[in-house]
Order: sequence, then structure tokens, then C-alpha cells
Amino acid sequence: MPGNLQRYKDMFMFGSNKIVARLDTMLTDAINGVFTESNYDETQLSRLESKFRQYLTGKEAAGEKVQAERAAIKELVTDISHQTKTPIANICLYTQLLEEASSPETLPLVRQIHQQAEKLEFLIQALTKISRLESHMIQLHPTCQPVCGLVQRSVEEARGRASSRHITIKNTAGDSTIKASFDFKWTQEALGNLLDNAVKYSPEGSLVTVSLQALEMFVSVTVADQGMAVGEEERAQIFERFYRGANARQTEGNGVGLYLTRMILQREGGYIKVSPGKEGGNCFCIYLPKEPLPPAVAPGTQP
Repeated sequence: MPGNLQRYKDMFMFGSNKIVARLDTMLTDAINGVFTESNYDETQLSRLESKFRQYLTGKEAAGEKVQAERAAIKELVTDISHQTKTPIANICLYTQLLEEASSPETLPLVRQIHQQAEKLEFLIQALTKISRLESHMIQLHPTCQPVCGLVQRSVEEARGRASSRHITIKNTAGDSTIKASFDFKWTQEALGNLLDNAVKYSPEGSLVTVSLQALEMFVSVTVADQGMAVGEEERAQIFERFYRGANARQTEGNGVGLYLTRMILQREGGYIKVSPGKEGGNCFCIYLPKEPLPPAVAPGTQP
């Protein structure tokens, strides 16, 4: 009897090992994209193979559908960007010519047309960038580099707009030893959006301060203004597309800048936060990772 029991155990182990080996082969073939169903019979393993094949077929079809949708979005975005670029540029050009020939009575109207055309151009460009980021048409390439150069370039571009409103931008981010992983071009756009908002929503004659700090895993860049503070209940909502805070609705804007900034930072493995300033206003803080994300987990790396 003990011999028979041992024989049954051996037969069970052999059958179990065979099933495990077949399952291992199935998963390996599925990972490599070469899975094929073996001859079907009524065994439980064969039924499992059939279901597994159905799952893979559905997954492949879903992947093909996603790729087709991305291709359609890419074509649509390209068409919109191409078809609107020339007409808007012509409108801006013609309104500039009209400004020179307009009478004092019509000049304000012509300038309004020019301003609205520039606003439309900015909105289309922003939406095009958002669509390309969302559909992964644009790939960011973060590299480890000093952050102070990014801050300096962004501040220089914002100072012209700030001086027209008598706003001073104080840059205290001068430590060239502080490095982070980021795509310079796109992160400059993200930081530029924060500086534009700080200038736009701050009172004339106020101060905007940009500072830099190295943390354990991130490097933070803070833009502190003296404008109207964002309410606590709105601090998460202001980063949504087209959302505009209660204190910002009386000022020209479209509510896409902060959303675009958040998208760029997420694609780099960073994030953004807003908090009230110590002496009023807001502190918008972007966090850039010190080390680049591994390709397997980096956002936007899927096909």
C-alpha cells in the first residue's frame, strides 16, 4: 500500500509539473507575441489555452484600435495647426496695417481685433501642444543638468512683460551645482507659464520671486507672487483644463497654461503644487526629479 501511495504521488507531481511547464510556455510565448493554441481537446488545460487565446486576440484588437485613434488624432491636430496658422497670421498682419491707417475713433476697435486674434493664436497653439502630449506624438527627453540655467532663461523671457506692468522679478536661483532631470525646452515652457501667470495676476508694482531648493529626491523651483491667493477649495481644480479660479475670471486668460504645465511635469516624473504665500499671494512650486525615470515606468513611453 505505501508503494502505491508513493506511485500516486509521483503521478500527481508529474501531472502538476507538466501543467506548470505548459503554463510557463504559454506565458513566455504571449510575452514574445508568438502564442499559438495547441490541438484542442476537452481537458481543463486545453480550455484554459482557448480562453487565453481569446484574451490575447481581444487585447491585440484593442491595441490596434488605440493606435488607429492616435493616428486619427495626430492627423486632425496637424490639419488644425496647419489650416489655422496662415489665416490667423494674416489677420494679425492686416490689423497692424489698419492700426497705422485708422482714425482715433476706430483705432481701439482695430486693436481689439488684433488682441483677440493673438489670443486665438495662443489658444490654438496651446491646444495643439496639449493634444500632441496627450496622444504621445511628442516625446520628452529629460537629461540631468543644472536647473539655474532653466530658471535664468525663463526669467529673462518674462521680464519684458513684467516691466510693462512695473513688476520686478527677483531671481535667487543661482546655485549651478543643483541639478535635476528634465527636458529643457518643455520645462522652460512649463516654468514660463507660471511666470506669465504671476505677472498677469499680480498688481502693478509688485514683486515676483523665483527660488530654488534641492530636496532628497527632487529639486523644487518656486514662483512666489503677491497677487490674489488661490482659495483652498480651488488648489486642485486650477490644474484642470479650462478651469479658471474665481479671482482670475476678470483677467484675460483661457485656463490651459497650468494644465499644460502639469502635463509636462508628469511626463518627466515631476509634479506641481500651489500654496499660499507667507505674506499673501501664491507660491507655485514645480518639482523636478533628480534622477531620470527608468524607461519601463516613464510616462508616455508606451507605443
